[in-house]
Amino acid sequence: MIKDNQKRLNRSHVVLDAFVIGISYGLAWYLIIESGIFGERGALPPEMYFLPLPAIILVYLLLYGVFHLYTPKRVQGRRSEFANICKANTIGLLIFTLVLYLVGKNIYYMNFSRSMVAAFFVINILMETLERYLIRRMLHSLRSKGYNQKHILLIGYSRAAEGFIDRVIANPEWGYHIQGILDDHHPLGFQYRQVPVLGSIGQLESFLGENLLDEIAITLSLKEYEHLEQIVAACEKSGVHTKFIPDYNNIIPTRPYTEDLQGLPVVNIRHVPLNNLLNATVKRIMDIFGALAAIIIFSPVMLVAAVLIKLTSPGPLIYSQERVGLHNRTFKMYKFRSMEVQAPSAEKTKWTTPNDPRVTPVGRFIRKTSIDEMPQFFNILKGDMSLVGPRPERPFFVERFKEEIPRYMVKHQVRPGLTGWAQVNGYRGDTSITKRIEHDLYYIENWSLGFDFKILFLTIFKGFINKNAY
Repeated sequence: MIKDNQKRLNRSHVVLDAFVIGISYGLAWYLIIESGIFGERGALPPEMYFLPLPAIILVYLLLYGVFHLYTPKRVQGRRSEFANICKANTIGLLIFTLVLYLVGKNIYYMNFSRSMVAAFFVINILMETLERYLIRRMLHSLRSKGYNQKHILLIGYSRAAEGFIDRVIANPEWGYHIQGILDDHHPLGFQYRQVPVLGSIGQLESFLGENLLDEIAITLSLKEYEHLEQIVAACEKSGVHTKFIPDYNNIIPTRPYTEDLQGLPVVNIRHVPLNNLLNATVKRIMDIFGALAAIIIFSPVMLVAAVLIKLTSPGPLIYSQERVGLHNRTFKMYKFRSMEVQAPSAEKTKWTTPNDPRVTPVGRFIRKTSIDEMPQFFNILKGDMSLVGPRPERPFFVERFKEEIPRYMVKHQVRPGLTGWAQVNGYRGDTSITKRIEHDLYYIENWSLGFDFKILFLTIFKGFINKNAY
């Protein structure tokens, strides 16, 4: 059974982790202390450095367990696993440093190499990541060849069942073998992608009695949810691990998440990480420091742009336009003026077109290079905007798009940005609004500080020059 295989794999993994921790520690000692490559020689004998190693290995293994690093590779993504490795090692480093500090009154602490501790931290993260990558590749290879399979029975034929089967077939390295489906509305022998209907839902207990299953996946259609309690009770009674794959993909077309309300599970239709106060605070701090730094760095460019605009075109230097931002509130977004002064009624409802006569020669250049957007650093300081987020739109177009494009208004659940995931993927100016919204929604649901840095990095290399700007 796969459960026994998983237990054996976990035990082997713990032993291998202990070995890797020891090797990383020894390598750090050799590079920093023994070899003298980095100009540091140990004032302590080798046995004093290796004395705490058994305790270090034990603590680190416990931390790896706490951070779910022995979770089956089927259900843990590589990025999540790497993040957990970093978290566990960071806490391990803090514990190690604290212990050395507590014994700081004796000569042992005074002469223990801090450089070696830092080197162990870095080397161990790299070695643990490499080890898990190799294990993952080995398991993928075995599962693709039919070994280490997890046998699953689906309860109910639905869109959820089809979606699950499609993904399992597309990813043989997951190691899932779907034995069949129990369903009351399709005859015995009916197949979907060679996965057959084996019988009715009423035969569930007889299948469970054979004890040949590793998992049950409940994939009932929405109209059959009245049977859910009875099915779950039968599965729980058998002791077989059971998962529920809800059939609401066409109703809730996103990635929901569940929170616990004093024992009542509440399904949130959309996961928005920036609704978390800590995440929002961290992002806001980054916005403030980033905007201040950008104003200082780009002040010469903005000064030159301001002088050229004033010398070549009569009218105000800064152009402000009403845009829709966080929680559908409007705000004034600043830009360097790139067009001739025009009536407010015209500017609210017109897109800029190729060879638009309203655009000045200087304006054409600053639009193409995105210099016209630089005053928005002050919008960021005010809190109207963020460095990264969906680009804000004019109220006239928001009213139009919200009727034409499903989920368009979701973009207003976060602050609009100076740059965004859609923009670095080429969806700027006169491009597909639908594609832009798809990228905005992906950003909103998958936000992380690392994702913001990635977008800012990409903006530097391919976000400033806008071929769709006229």
